[in-house]
Amino acid sequence: MMHIMTLLTNVGMHLNGWRHPEAWDNTVLNFDQLVECAQMAEQAKIDMVFLPDGSGVREMQNRELFEAMTPSSRPAVFEPVTLLSALSSVTTRIGLVATASTTYDAPFHVARRYASLDHLSKGRAGWNVVTGSNEGDAPNFGNEQHLAKSLRYERAREFVDVVLGLWDSWADDAFVHDKQSGRYLNADRVRPLDHTGDYFQVKGPLNVARSPQGRPVVFHAGQSEAGLELAAHAADCVFAVAGTLQQAQRITADLKARAVRNGRSADSLKVLMSASIYPGATPEQAQQLCDTLDALTSPAVALGNLSKLVCADLTGYDVDGPMPELPEEMEGASAPRKIINEWVRTGHPSIRDVYLRYSRTLGSPIFQGSALQIADQMQAWYSAGACDGFLIGPAVMPTSLQLFTSQVIPELQRRGLFRTEYPGSTLRDIIDLPAPANKFFS
Repeated sequence: MMHIMTLLTNVGMHLNGWRHPEAWDNTVLNFDQLVECAQMAEQAKIDMVFLPDGSGVREMQNRELFEAMTPSSRPAVFEPVTLLSALSSVTTRIGLVATASTTYDAPFHVARRYASLDHLSKGRAGWNVVTGSNEGDAPNFGNEQHLAKSLRYERAREFVDVVLGLWDSWADDAFVHDKQSGRYLNADRVRPLDHTGDYFQVKGPLNVARSPQGRPVVFHAGQSEAGLELAAHAADCVFAVAGTLQQAQRITADLKARAVRNGRSADSLKVLMSASIYPGATPEQAQQLCDTLDALTSPAVALGNLSKLVCADLTGYDVDGPMPELPEEMEGASAPRKIINEWVRTGHPSIRDVYLRYSRTLGSPIFQGSALQIADQMQAWYSAGACDGFLIGPAVMPTSLQLFTSQVIPELQRRGLFRTEYPGSTLRDIIDLPAPANKFFS
């Protein structure tokens, strides 16, 4: 069964999605709009909503880009677990996944927040592990420089291992609640972690009981060599970005092979491919949506957005000249550079071609057209083994998500590709992952 996650956003994924006439107004910290997004997704039986996050305000050095508010900049947003905790009270089944950094946080804090969210939501929490690629975040935490990428991933691996250990501090049956004897818990069914490593010393135990689904589901999106290895080591689910179906097949096969080399089954690691959704009641209406948004694109803003994504200043180049090939293993996110380089080698695009595409999508494929056409595209990728499902980014909110849930989802259900009811009660039930064994208690 195909798995589908949607971004928890009220501004849309096109660079100008928030400017569309049908887009929501007053989107800054608008809880009611995010409630509507989550409930709309839940009504359609979508697996989970996903909330990206960062550790600071970005793009202030580029006034035009900063004032334009690109979808990835998120200048003023809710703290993720606070928001998802609130959403847990107005939803009942959909998974709730948010980002926390291993570079600018502490393992005990992350373990406690996400275990608490799992209890509040009755087993629907997920943690997206990021190391952070924005150098501007460092001064917010008393650091002059961002930690080098290789060190960030060393720290991340130990960080995740500590969090997983803390989540296993308590046995499932540790709390006995024996009123007659006066015994509230069994002290033999809880243990400290006593971790001492290169980056952390954490005694434990965690002051939250073991979570309803054993532990929250762990997600990761890194596509550098270190990121792929971290995913194979510890993630339950990976967000990936691929420019083509063939590239997606290679990424998925590689991730599952790495999982097997780490002593896991291939099915224990789910791979969701990012996809930007441009739906219309007809193909013509979908194209009109894309054209309307493209017409709003400022070349300076679009080029600044592309430069930021690839960590390279492209502003001095002729935009109608060829897009240069980019170094892939460097500071910053690797996925955009890898996708662009494959396009450069096979399609020879201009810089203008690339920045227009990256105005429509952060490198992911565009699924555009009627419900039938979008369902065809999703089925083609899924049936070819390119992924276990999709992380969708609606172009304009709320209309693109409304069309997707009301038209595309029923078509996928009609084809037997997507559920009509939620299985079980936890996020692990929904994405077909068993509850993990406690490594300290049988």
